[in-house]
Amino acid sequence: MAAYTPSNDVPSYADHRASGSFDPNVPPRPPPKPRSEDVSRQSTPVLSQYPHQLSPLGAKPSPPTPEQSIYAEQVGPQGAPQAIPDPGPNWLPKILEDKSIQDLEEILRNPELLSATCHSRETAHPSTSASDESLQAALRENIALASHLNDVEARLSHLQASTQAQLLSAHALERQWRQKQSDMDRALSPFSPSSLYQHLGAGVQDQETVCQALEESFLEGDGAVATEREITDWVRRYRDARRLYYSRRERKERADVVALWGAGDDDGALNMHDARQAV
Repeated sequence: MAAYTPSNDVPSYADHRASGSFDPNVPPRPPPKPRSEDVSRQSTPVLSQYPHQLSPLGAKPSPPTPEQSIYAEQVGPQGAPQAIPDPGPNWLPKILEDKSIQDLEEILRNPELLSATCHSRETAHPSTSASDESLQAALRENIALASHLNDVEARLSHLQASTQAQLLSAHALERQWRQKQSDMDRALSPFSPSSLYQHLGAGVQDQETVCQALEESFLEGDGAVATEREITDWVRRYRDARRLYYSRRERKERADVVALWGAGDDDGALNMHDARQAV
């Protein structure tokens, strides 16, 4: 291998220091830029302007850089061209260039023929065709959305009808339940606490009346002397009547205390049980 010899064009550091203009505080000059014919520049490959172009050997492309991603977003997924500019009001289809004024006037008087001439694929301007394609795509999307909305509307209508029927059925069941509740309250009204208390008070008064009637019947008599058996029977009946009277009065007093001071569920149930027994 040949030894490297410095070029005569670039002065060495020793020559620069030996010169009279050497200043230790000033940095040395940078080396000259390489020329286009240098080997280092000839071996540097030129980057392709296309981000995803394959190498000549068919190697897989490297992952895109952020700059390449931005370029792909600007160009589009398929490199779609930019919007075609409007030709302006003076544009005329080629098929009409050799037509006479009378033919042009006839076309202008016929809107359908004019629309067919302007929007036909053979005669329309590329900007019009591109606009029609975008409009057709939007129209197809709107049709699909309208069809979807119709399906949703049908389902919602079915659900609305079903919900309305269930609501009417619920209202009917609610009315039936209220009627049954009213019938139940009416059937259980004689056994309510207030009704039982009234029956208990009436039973105490009735039993007191019975006891008074027995006393009067014994005292008045019919003038005849009662036998021992009759006296024993009257005493037994009077004692039973007084026992029932005191029992009812005691239960009524207990009910009065409960109504005055209040009571729990057990006392209330006991009070109703006593009232039923007294009645």
